[in-house]
Amino acid sequence: MSDLPRKAVTRTAKLATLPLGFAGRATWGLGKRIGGKSAEIVTRELQQRTADQLFKVLGELKGGAMKFGQALSVFESALPEEIAGPYRAALTKLQEAAPPMPTRTVHAVLAERLGEEWRDLFLEFEEKPSAAASIGQVHRAVWHDGRQVAVKLQYPGAGEALLSDLTQLSRFAVLLGPLIPGMDIKPLIAELRDRVSEELDYALEAEAQRAHAAEFADDPDVVVPEVVHQGEQVLVSEWIDGVPLSEVIADGTPEQQDRAGQLLARFLFSGPARTGLLHADPHPGNFRLLPPVESGEAPSGKREGAYRLGVLDFGTVDRLPGGLPDIIGEALRLALAGDAEAVYDRLREEGFVKESIALDPDAVLEYLLPIIEPAAVEEFAFTRSWIRTQAARIADPRSPAHQLGKQLNLPPSYLLIHRVTLSTIGVLCQLDAAVRLRDELEEWLPGFLPEPEATETTDATDTAEDAESRDAVDEVKTAGATGATGAAGAVVDAGA
Repeated sequence: MSDLPRKAVTRTAKLATLPLGFAGRATWGLGKRIGGKSAEIVTRELQQRTADQLFKVLGELKGGAMKFGQALSVFESALPEEIAGPYRAALTKLQEAAPPMPTRTVHAVLAERLGEEWRDLFLEFEEKPSAAASIGQVHRAVWHDGRQVAVKLQYPGAGEALLSDLTQLSRFAVLLGPLIPGMDIKPLIAELRDRVSEELDYALEAEAQRAHAAEFADDPDVVVPEVVHQGEQVLVSEWIDGVPLSEVIADGTPEQQDRAGQLLARFLFSGPARTGLLHADPHPGNFRLLPPVESGEAPSGKREGAYRLGVLDFGTVDRLPGGLPDIIGEALRLALAGDAEAVYDRLREEGFVKESIALDPDAVLEYLLPIIEPAAVEEFAFTRSWIRTQAARIADPRSPAHQLGKQLNLPPSYLLIHRVTLSTIGVLCQLDAAVRLRDELEEWLPGFLPEPEATETTDATDTAEDAESRDAVDEVKTAGATGATGAAGAVVDAGA
């Protein structure tokens, strides 16, 4: 029914070219080493050849293969420039497009999922998709009430393809490691595989999107499209215009890139606090930079003259009813304060350091400080060179950071939070954005600001003999209550 290669043998054969190709390139690399080329030069040549084949195969297959490629693409900024440069265009293509379904297939899918009279639901329907991605494609249309809408259709057989691809890729994970030094590929694939059922369930996606749309309805900075209609494997949402973040990365002005970075950070940290959900697919294809609202046209609550961030695709979310865990903000605050023992205690309590392992608290703090530098300053310039330095520090087997990092543990409940945070940092570095990250942490991250100190209250004895003393005590109580209320209000305003 679709041009998506669905048969397991066909998809497996294509994916099998990855390890076979890598084996061939490794043999070629050994020959180069014997011929006198340095290990560093040979490694980078291997990376270039691996990247070339990897992105070509993943883009052709869509499904889980392309989903994996999109997840990898946000780490492009950590690659050496000579590796990343030639493939930046290929990575952008992975984020934004894939070969679409034929028109006849689109019509058959719509008839099956919306009924034979599906055309009656639309005043207009564009046959050519505006976007085609890993498990579905989007068509622009006009709903029967006149609203501009985006119609998201799931590929027939997408579920089977997702599971098959990710199972195959997990077998090859060790061979893909050299592409991005310091990144463990296998847990990433395992996590993507665990999320397959959610990714394919458009009812869950619609629920998450509605929650965000309601919460951000009057937000001056973030735009989430309303859900118009949801059915089996079809989701109709309001259409939002804007420039894809991948284009802002490639051709945006410094003002646009800084604004996009600031709003991306704001959305990452404010979303869980405001909705109890973490948008867990932060690759550039899922965001749009919307033009400023013109003077005199700003709806209530909307700011004139400021770019806004449009957020798409809520197929993968992490459910965090209490917002982000307090331990993240607490550990970050204590690390910035240089309290090595307290940071170590928090990490051990939460399972980041296993009971069976003893580490030097000062060494753990030294490991963390370069990574959390963006939170230590008023404004931080995220750059590819900065993230490359961090990746190289952690990836070098000879470095103390590498040896210590191997002994740290990532509790399962933090897997998605960890990946989303790293992915977002990767996108900020692609944007070369100057971001006031600390402002967002103070406003939205639980535990980042210290709790206000409790005010001690002294019991006063009220006696009939001393009415004047009683009045004085009442005044003290009233003043104390007012002060406590003011302090609480300040904390709320600060977003603690």
